[in-house]
Amino acid sequence: MRTDIYQSPLCERYASSEMKQIFSNDRKFSTWRKLWVALAESEKELGLPVSDEQIQEMKSQINCIDYEKAKKYESELRHDVMAHVHTFGDACPKAAGIIHLGATSCYVGDNTDIILMQSGLIQIKNLLLNAVEALTEFAMEYKALPTLAYTHFQAAQPTTVGKRACLWINDLLFDLEQLDFQLNHLKLLGCKGTTGTGASFLELFDGNEKKVEQLEQKIADKIGFSSCQSVSGQTYTRKADFAVLQVLSGIAQSGSKFSGDIRLLSHLKEVEEPFEEKQIGSSAMAYKRNPMRSERIASLSRYVICDLQNTAITASAQWLERTLDDSANRRLAIPEAFLATDGILNLYINVARGLKVYPAVIKKHLDEELPFMATENILMYCVKNKGGDRQKLHETIRRHSVKAAEQVKLYGKENDLLDRLKADNSLGLTSEEIELLLDPVKFTGMAEYQCEKFITETVKPLLEKNKQRVSVAAQINV
Repeated sequence: MRTDIYQSPLCERYASSEMKQIFSNDRKFSTWRKLWVALAESEKELGLPVSDEQIQEMKSQINCIDYEKAKKYESELRHDVMAHVHTFGDACPKAAGIIHLGATSCYVGDNTDIILMQSGLIQIKNLLLNAVEALTEFAMEYKALPTLAYTHFQAAQPTTVGKRACLWINDLLFDLEQLDFQLNHLKLLGCKGTTGTGASFLELFDGNEKKVEQLEQKIADKIGFSSCQSVSGQTYTRKADFAVLQVLSGIAQSGSKFSGDIRLLSHLKEVEEPFEEKQIGSSAMAYKRNPMRSERIASLSRYVICDLQNTAITASAQWLERTLDDSANRRLAIPEAFLATDGILNLYINVARGLKVYPAVIKKHLDEELPFMATENILMYCVKNKGGDRQKLHETIRRHSVKAAEQVKLYGKENDLLDRLKADNSLGLTSEEIELLLDPVKFTGMAEYQCEKFITETVKPLLEKNKQRVSVAAQINV
């Protein structure tokens, strides 16, 4: 690794080797050459003077790319596609005259972008499913563990740790649905020429429109796509990029929400992300155990969410049949979004698989708040079983609640509401009765049932359907 020039942190620190390979120069330019081979083969099959010998020569050089020569050509020609046409032609002297026949730059550029985005989405899908699997195991393990729930980050009616994890899973399932939709609707640009009219190919085939249509379908078949865009200018509509990055932005939103929850729960000391034996939380404060992986998820997520705006503006700014102000932006916006999302999900999987739960702290926080939450149940119990007056009992409990809250807020003392209620003879409550009324499970509603039903009926069938994609290792560099 060179240290004297800038290197993208996404490549150095965050993205996996698999995603970096997908958007590598080798994958990009070998795909260009595969597209040129597919074009030549299809033109031959439809009657143009292309020989088997030329095609075999091209195939033999698909992965033998002379980058130095291509760089030299581009410095002279100021055109990246033509630089690689000449470089490929030098390696294939017999085929040099038919390489790129009838095509424009976007034939290789745009079709390759779609192919790489397809590969990127498949990799992202694999990671999403592994994140779901990790959370599923966590949710089932803690499906019945009561925990204080929060609205506005203020104590609210309890839920269970497992049910809370189901909220994270549900977000990821939404993302999977969006991803599958876009993956199933990706189409190649095809070979439509300089303004999308197919004029150059129509000329090659002596005005035979059917052969032009067949050429496009043959190329799609050879590259592994079912169809091409019905209409286009020189490029495919840049709304397609926006649609794909919307999926990545959605995943980033889910990751950010998950990481935010973990960070809040870490502050409460109820849940903790993995923390390795020699890991340092702070260079100054030796005791610190900062949730740095969750913070990194949030940080990368913010980048991806903002990056979506690039594709939105690019799609809105295209002129007529094509303009080149999309090119430099897309070279950054699309690969970087995939690399960052890859980093997010690898971190997500790592955190989800290593989450540590502290039931004693969770119980402590429940015990601090449950007495207040239980007052309505206590009131109903006393009316029903002790024959008390509802209004008088309400005032008694209200008065004790106010005093107990004062002890907590003004003096930092423990919540002594239960002791006050037990000591008040007008309520006639025993310690056993109060303990029964304060069973946390009674306050979690259908949380355990909802968790088990959701996992059993929705999540596990999905994981079983995709079992060949799950249980892979998450790759974290730092």
